[in-house]
Amino acid sequence: MSERMIFGPNQDYTWIDVQKDNQAMIAQLIREHKLTEELLSYALDENENAHVEYDDDAGVFLLVFNVIKKYSDNYETAPVAFIATKNYIYSFTTAQTSYINEFIKGLIKRKPQVTRPSLIFKTLYFIVDAFFPVIKDVDKRRTALTETLKTKTTNRNLLALSDLGMGLVYLVNATQQNSLLLSQLKKLSLYHSLNDDEQEQLEDVEIEADQLVAMANLSEQILEQISSTYNNLLNNNLNDTMRLLTIWSLLLTVPTIVTGFFGMNVLLPLKDSQFSWLIIIFISVLLSIGLLVTISRKIK
Repeated sequence: MSERMIFGPNQDYTWIDVQKDNQAMIAQLIREHKLTEELLSYALDENENAHVEYDDDAGVFLLVFNVIKKYSDNYETAPVAFIATKNYIYSFTTAQTSYINEFIKGLIKRKPQVTRPSLIFKTLYFIVDAFFPVIKDVDKRRTALTETLKTKTTNRNLLALSDLGMGLVYLVNATQQNSLLLSQLKKLSLYHSLNDDEQEQLEDVEIEADQLVAMANLSEQILEQISSTYNNLLNNNLNDTMRLLTIWSLLLTVPTIVTGFFGMNVLLPLKDSQFSWLIIIFISVLLSIGLLVTISRKIK
């Protein structure tokens, strides 16, 4: 059952909550409320980017805004749509984004005289504000992972850091789209019909959204720097390991060559000497030391 509430200075507007998977409600909107299928396709699309449209002749306003998904551990976002017509405002949500309807209901109960633009702008402010705790949680998890990686650099911890980075990419993209949308609102003819309070509310949302973008970008840059540092450390460790193995393989090759030379079934010097095995060991050690000194100088 969708929520319906009457509001406005003259109580002449109705807010309707529309669940995107409620096919019966969608059909009713087309049949009784005369919403076009094209308009509804934007509102119902779960992959729709944040954008705004306004038909001045029909007086129809469409706004798609990215919101945080509740009950998700992957820092996912989803689009929520608002359609405003002459006497109605429709909010299109899912089970994971319907928490914004609780805010709208509370706002109408507290301020039943609220105007349509104020209702939308205050809701957008609430949506933007909900991103901040998520970004802070990302920073908290990043700090914990960094401390763990200092003592235990495992594949599991590195994958967790990578997953955190991918989640942050989605958050940064969503916040940037929202900020761009708010700046586009000022270019619509609708903006000039707003009163001073409504324009100020839009300004507040835009400032908050810009701060959110800056915060998300900073978190992403820090995470990228940490990931890059650990990649460099792992590469350096691998290079050190390969260098050590190469040196050992070269040093072990020298005795093999020397002993192999004296193991041939031909006439060789020292074959009749009782100290020949000591001399062979001495030659091997001497050549190995010479090789080690040469390699050390090259490395420096």
